[in-house]
Amino acid sequence: MQPVRRTSLIAQVTEQLRAEIRSGRWPVGTRIPTEPELTELTGTGRNTVREAVQALVHAGMLERRQGSGTYVIATSDLGNTLTKYFADAVTRDILELRQALDTTAARLAAERRDENDIANLTRLLEARMRTWAEHGPQSQESIDTDVQLHRAIVVASHNAVYLEFYDSLLPVIAEAIRSSSARSDEDYHAEHEELVTAVVEGDPERAARVANCFFGTLMAEYPDR
Repeated sequence: MQPVRRTSLIAQVTEQLRAEIRSGRWPVGTRIPTEPELTELTGTGRNTVREAVQALVHAGMLERRQGSGTYVIATSDLGNTLTKYFADAVTRDILELRQALDTTAARLAAERRDENDIANLTRLLEARMRTWAEHGPQSQESIDTDVQLHRAIVVASHNAVYLEFYDSLLPVIAEAIRSSSARSDEDYHAEHEELVTAVVEGDPERAARVANCFFGTLMAEYPDR
């Protein structure tokens, strides 16, 4: 056996952290354990943990927030690349892409959701309504709960490839939600409740129609190119 080199140890810890994110044990929008906690969990040194976390920050999967901690912002390394690609994209273009993705996801979710999906969607809908009421539409907490709810619908589609691609877009989606919230104080609770209800009740046509109309409403706020 060969002694474990420091660079290899960092790579191992980085992969462990990446696995926690991809498995869903650390969902998008949640804060990961602190460096001392990660040091204890991985059995490695503070510097090793710090470099592993920083590697995922550079990859676009984690984000450090001053005075708050480190949060999961994407479940795929591809997200960083796409975020840069879409950095100068027109908001309406992003909404049109989301309309296509979320409408199809809603239809599939209504057809394939299981009891775990139903429980998760119900919980996240309640969390979104509560968080928006407490913190307002432009807070990071509100944006995170919105992203988590829409992602949960994609999870309920039970299409791994679809979920991987959607996850790669999460930073872009979060920014689009932030931009939309800055233009309007509308919370769209009724639309989200109707969407979740259609998925839970297993009505694919209604779910797709609600998702499509919702994004049509959002795009109406932006002028045509």
